[in-house]
This record gives sequence, structure tokens and C-alpha cells, in this order.
Amino acid sequence: MKMAIGEDGSKAFMSDTLEAAKILSRHADEDALIHVISHLDADGLAAAGIIAKALFRLGARFRVRIQQWIDERIVSEITSDKPDLAVLTDLGSGYLNVLNERLSDFQIVILDHHQPVGEAGENILQVNPHLRGIDGSKDISGAGVAYFTSKALDETNKDSAEIAVVGALGDLQDKYEQRALGGLNRKIVEDGVANERLKVEKDLMFFGRETRPIHKALAYTTNPFIPGITGEEDKSFAFLAGLDIKPKDGEKWRALRDLADHEKRRLCSALSDHLLSKGYPSDVLNLVGSVYTLVREEPWTPLRDAREFSVLLNGTGRMEKAGIGVAICMGDRGVALEQAEDVLAEYRRTITKYLSWLMEEPGRVEELESIYVVRGEGFINEKVIGTLSSILSTSLPKPQKPIIAYATVPDEDVVKVSARTLITLTSKGLDLGELMRIASEKFDGKGGGHDIAAGAQVPTKDVDAFISLVDKLVKKAVDQIEAES
Repeated sequence: MKMAIGEDGSKAFMSDTLEAAKILSRHADEDALIHVISHLDADGLAAAGIIAKALFRLGARFRVRIQQWIDERIVSEITSDKPDLAVLTDLGSGYLNVLNERLSDFQIVILDHHQPVGEAGENILQVNPHLRGIDGSKDISGAGVAYFTSKALDETNKDSAEIAVVGALGDLQDKYEQRALGGLNRKIVEDGVANERLKVEKDLMFFGRETRPIHKALAYTTNPFIPGITGEEDKSFAFLAGLDIKPKDGEKWRALRDLADHEKRRLCSALSDHLLSKGYPSDVLNLVGSVYTLVREEPWTPLRDAREFSVLLNGTGRMEKAGIGVAICMGDRGVALEQAEDVLAEYRRTITKYLSWLMEEPGRVEELESIYVVRGEGFINEKVIGTLSSILSTSLPKPQKPIIAYATVPDEDVVKVSARTLITLTSKGLDLGELMRIASEKFDGKGGGHDIAAGAQVPTKDVDAFISLVDKLVKKAVDQIEAES
């Protein structure tokens, strides 16, 4: 059962981060070899960057590896390299049984926010908000756990607060009123604001609101996906022209931040009407919310807006350029940033291509009794299936149905599954993470995650039976929710 963040839970969690910090500090002082292993999404890269920066300041010997999950290859690497300490950020809690069985001779620190599965062995220190009654799906991300641990190491590391905010937004934790961050994330925001590194305001929430011409910002927006506008710069330009919103001021392109209030209202109203006409649910039509600006970043870069920064990180991880993302989180603003912008452009084109393909024919997003299914098979890259399911979860006409998307993993006989739903269901008790775990284990797979966002790996030969079982489990859970309400 989830609990609200109480004073006792918060204190206990901070005590856990202090214990982890002591272990990191001791190993750094002893010149020990530290392996940092983190997840490949925006939150995971932010977490890795925060810890790597803190270890660098300590003069520690360390290496960073970015992975999609803990598998035999990672276990073999650790047993072969024999690090003195393995630090797992934004992953680990879902793999406790594997870690206990295969790595019992190694000291491990887990800095994670996913639901733990199993019990940690004596060699493992697990820092996880769920163990202290704190909701890891909306109150703190993996980057946030890494941030509080680095802050416990040294107050100087408070300069990573904005990176932790980027990680939380990349993990879609802006679930409080007006798309704000809450819980322990709010304390991180307060650190960033106090250090004059972060500014929070209410404004339009579109990709590139500070950095792109208005028509490009609309065309680049994927959350929500706007049919006829997303990925279509010419149609976006025509849409603005129809609203008498001028894209230029003289010879200078206007960004969304340059619009007058009456223009913003006109744009929001027109976009809401457009989305409603396409059958989108009303709860995705709030286009104004909390905007987080990294005030020390250059205004014309994708690092200025925290949500755009998170997309850049996600792009580097999903496009197999994770090292670039970690370097940027550690402070590189030279070659790494130039490379990241190229990766971001490619990532954006890839996502738009897949979304356009899915929207071309209604049957490509298949509706079952209790869920939607996207069968990406070998067409959709398995590394971006999570991004697509997140976008689609806010873009389908029946938000009371979760979406289950999967794609095959190259050269392996498994599929990567991504499950998403909206807070309207999780607030009533639906837990996708638990359903993914139960369903995947029926087929010798592995699954878990958050109540609102979860994943699994299952054998390719069992995927149809797995989908059928998930459909039944969701129906049973929803029926029980409705019976109790």
C-alpha cells in the first residue's frame, strides 16, 4: 500500500542516502574501483551523471556503463572485472533475486525508485523510496535518489539539482496540479531555485518553447501527438496562419515564449478544439503548466528547458549514444553538446516516423477488451518502444484502457514490452508494475516497474499468450476497482 510522504519516511529515506554516501566516500578514499551501472532512459542517464560527477569530485576511480536491464552479460562483466563496489542507479530493485544469487560476493549499492521485487542480501544496501512509504512513481525519480545521495556526500553537489529535475521530468513525474513536480522532487526544485540555477513558471508546454520558431515547436511536439501537425512543419505553419499568429517579428522568428497572452489563449483554444475533433480525451488538453528553465544554460540550446533537456537525454540513450548524455549531465558543453543535438534530430525523426506509421491505419493500435496493443514486432526499435507507449498513453480515445506495446530484441528470442496507463486508473488502485510481473513470470520472463509505467521481457514465442493474459488481468483488476467504488 502506498503512503503519503510523512516526516518519518522522509527522515528514514535521507538516512539511507547518508549510509550510501558513506560507502561511496570510503571506497573513494581507499582508491577502490567503482562500477556505476545505470538505465538508458533520461532518468537513468541523469542519475549516472549525478553520481559520476560526485565521484569525480572525490577523485574516485570509477567507470560508467549504461544498460537496458540487468542481464547475464552485466553479471559476467562484474564477476570478471571484480570491482570493489557496484553502484546501480535507476535500476537494480527489480533484479534482487539475480543479484543475490550471482553477485553475493560483491558489495552493491542500489539507488533506485522502482518497486522492489524480492529481498536484498546482506551485501546490498538498497536506497529506495518505496521502502520508506514514498511513491517512487511520482515523488522521486532515480536521478532524485542519486541527487540526495550525492548531496549527502558533499553540499557542493547541490549544483546537480537541475539535472535531477531533468531526470524526474524525463520519467514523467510531473503528476501534480498543473504538471508540477511534487513530493521529494519539490525539495530538489527548491534547491535548484535557491542556487539560482532553476526558474519555475506557468506557460505553454511545447517542445522548444525557448529555442524554436513557433511552427517548429508545434511540429516537434509529441506529447500529446497532434495529428496533422506533429512532424509536419508546413501544416503547422498553415495552422498558425489560420489563427492570425505571425511566425516572425520583422526578420526574426518568434518562439512560443514571445507570444502575447491573447495569442497563447487563441492557440490553446484552437489546439484543444483540434484534438477534441480527433477523439482525444479531455485530460490531455491542458497545454499550460509548470515550466522548468535552467537559467544558466544558453537560451538557444536544448538544455535551457528541462523537458527538452530530458528528451535530448532520452534520445542519446535510445540511439545508443548514452555516453554523450552522461557527459552532458556531468557538465560537458563542448563537443558532447554538438553531438547530442545531431542525435536529438535523428531521434525526433525516428519517433515521428513510428508515430506516423501507427496513426496511418487504426488497426496498428489494436483495441482489446481491456487494453490497447501495439505489435511493433521487428519494425519498431525496441529501445524506443517505451517512448512510443508513453506518448500513445495520452493520445488514445479511451484513457481508461492501458496500452501494452512490444518490439523484438535483435538477436535474442525475447520481446521488450512497455506498459503505460494514466493516473485516473492508478489513483483507483491499478498497478501495472505488479501485473507485468505476474504475467511475465507465467512465461519465464521478467517484469515490473511502477503502477503507471512498467515493462517486461518475455520469450517471443509466448508473446500472444502473454498479451491475452495481461488483457484478462487488467479486466479483473478494473472490475474489482469498479466493484469497490
